[in-house]
Amino acid sequence: MVWGTFRIGVDENGLGPRLGPMVVTAVLAKVTGDGHVLLEPRDDGLAARLGDSKGLVSFGDAALAEAWARALVARGAGRHRDASTPDSLLDALCLDSRADLQAPCPSQAKAMCWRVDGDAFDPKGDALVERVSRDLEELAECGLGLVAVRSVVVCNLRLDEARHEGRSRFQVDLHAMERLVLALRELAGDEIDAVCGKVGGYAQYGKVFGPLSGRLHSVLEESRGRSAYRFPGVGQLAFVVDADATNRLVGLASLVGKYVRELMMGRIVHHFRKDDATLPLVSGYHDPVTARFVAATSLRRAETGVPARCFERAKRSP
Repeated sequence: MVWGTFRIGVDENGLGPRLGPMVVTAVLAKVTGDGHVLLEPRDDGLAARLGDSKGLVSFGDAALAEAWARALVARGAGRHRDASTPDSLLDALCLDSRADLQAPCPSQAKAMCWRVDGDAFDPKGDALVERVSRDLEELAECGLGLVAVRSVVVCNLRLDEARHEGRSRFQVDLHAMERLVLALRELAGDEIDAVCGKVGGYAQYGKVFGPLSGRLHSVLEESRGRSAYRFPGVGQLAFVVDADATNRLVGLASLVGKYVRELMMGRIVHHFRKDDATLPLVSGYHDPVTARFVAATSLRRAETGVPARCFERAKRSP
């Protein structure tokens, strides 16, 4: 088998919650020598720190995810190297500029997502950053050098706008993945081999591509477990079931995306807890605590004019 020099892993976080953004993240690595063997998880010390985010971090304890994000940016994998605060770290990770991210924000809702007075790094973070920084060094020495990481943050307002345009959240997810692959392909300066988590149960992606639509491509495989395509000038793009558990770059993308989503969700919670400290800390997913948070903030949201479409996902999408 011929292995590509540049490999990409892509995954999403927050596809189906009630609150908070959907985040899609991609990681670019340069492979040399036998570095490709490191892409597949194995029973080694790294397995406790790098893999599917669902098994390594949880709501309220995303310190490991934060550490990977901080270490990657400090090594130059972000848009800049400033990881001194959560907000500067977020800016370094995002594919889009802050101005573009805030462009659709109604004035009444902007502070809900962008106030930074509640931001803080996890107290366990510094020690974990040191540990995963050593992991990154060891991976690079063995032929897997992490080059870049980027996230696309899709807020509820933009998801709602897409819904009214006839695009499901699965299509928004897919199109964000395509954007990321194309952006990292430009950074690589060469064709890439990308693995993405499966999107929306699709087997055939040709009819739902967005940024890649209209590009010449060949179908390599289309099945329930894996769909793969070859784009001349871009490289190979595969969508794989449970990719975050079987590909370390996808797992790393999942971890960084988990941190980004936790930070953004934490800002929403903090915004309302400033007025009512009795409000619970919530994940934003479909659970009783989140339901209570939604109900308890309804009056305050009405008083301050926070649009419902900014705060909560639409219950149905096409």
